[in-house]
Amino acid sequence: MSVIDTIKSLLGADPVQNADADMQEVLDALASLNPKPIEDLDALEARRQPTATDAVKKVMAQKGLSGEIPGVSSRDIVIRGAVGDNPARVYTPTSATPDSSALPGGAFPASTAPDSTPALPVILYFHGGGFVIADLDVYDATPRSIAAQTGAIVVSAHYRQAPEHPFPAAHDDANAAWRWLLDNAASLGGDPSRLAVLGESAGANLAANVTIYARDHGLQLPVSQGLVYPIADTNTHTLSYEENRNAKPLNKPMMLWFVLQSLVDSDDQEDKRLRLVEQDLSNLPPTFVVTAGIDPLRSDGEKLAEGLESAGNAVQARNYPGATHEFFGMAAVVQAAREAQSFVAEGMRAAFVSASGAATPHASSVAPAASDTTTASMAAPAAVAPVSSVAPVFPGASTTLPEPGADLDAPIVRSPDALS
Repeated sequence: MSVIDTIKSLLGADPVQNADADMQEVLDALASLNPKPIEDLDALEARRQPTATDAVKKVMAQKGLSGEIPGVSSRDIVIRGAVGDNPARVYTPTSATPDSSALPGGAFPASTAPDSTPALPVILYFHGGGFVIADLDVYDATPRSIAAQTGAIVVSAHYRQAPEHPFPAAHDDANAAWRWLLDNAASLGGDPSRLAVLGESAGANLAANVTIYARDHGLQLPVSQGLVYPIADTNTHTLSYEENRNAKPLNKPMMLWFVLQSLVDSDDQEDKRLRLVEQDLSNLPPTFVVTAGIDPLRSDGEKLAEGLESAGNAVQARNYPGATHEFFGMAAVVQAAREAQSFVAEGMRAAFVSASGAATPHASSVAPAASDTTTASMAAPAAVAPVSSVAPVFPGASTTLPEPGADLDAPIVRSPDALS
């Protein structure tokens, strides 16, 4: 956004006036469902509010669209958490390669398709929800689509949520999920040498922390990580927070509410698991960062991408200016989501191909692909060439690629960017 846009936002203007037309349709549908402001609710009632997923379903119904993604089956299981079992959902492609017959863009280039052996790559996925709300059903669209586009098994892992289970319960469960996957990938039909992580919002924070945890505890690293509008700092006074303080479906009052729900000890606000930009970011796998222009967390993602690049990692980062928070899973009706999913899927496929014969799964580097949506495009010496764009799996889709009432301007203690 421009300086003028920022000033307008500070004066109370609606930042979603900059939304793409198809994004605006979803926002209008969400407004028609009359969700209550969650910052005025307790956690239980907040979990019952209409979601962006409900809005997408309404738009799809109005347009007569089917949400079915062919070539992917799913089943619910339980996996080992830090203190007990947690729900998870396994998405399995019906063939060893991405189902190109379902893609408007045709077959994947032979040089970038995953190998045709029965053992498939596996992606561990974490959903968003500010560490407080949402579940496997709300975030069903992303893992299902990514499974189809990558030809990988995707395990969507739920985790304990605040306020019943405050920080760091979700992080402990995420680390436990990675250990579980290391032990069980083969039993899912997966290739234990080709594992990756992916997350949205709070889940992106968990995914990044899993990678750091694996490095620091001598565990196998993911071959790549996809971080979609991640929580990466505890500073709620960034440029994107100010520009999008009144945005939908996520804004500054909601973020502060998530903080109040998630933390018990104020010292936790300085914990580096929440302040990823202050972590040691060296020796991490190729990373794909997605941000949205109309999102308080945009600055977090940008700063994290810069930090990863400065630490010597291969990074590709793309911003979608006319999209809002939560857009990534809206590929059935939002063009920017289709492009963003394709961007992440392409990078992960390339990393899986590179890892097929690699002695160290995290050794690959991915060169950036040119795009006018690239806000940061940084790469270590490339071992994998950029891959060509592949259309997403949606029939008919285009193939073109504080407390309630608090004064938000008053000085506050640094608070974690928990997102919905």
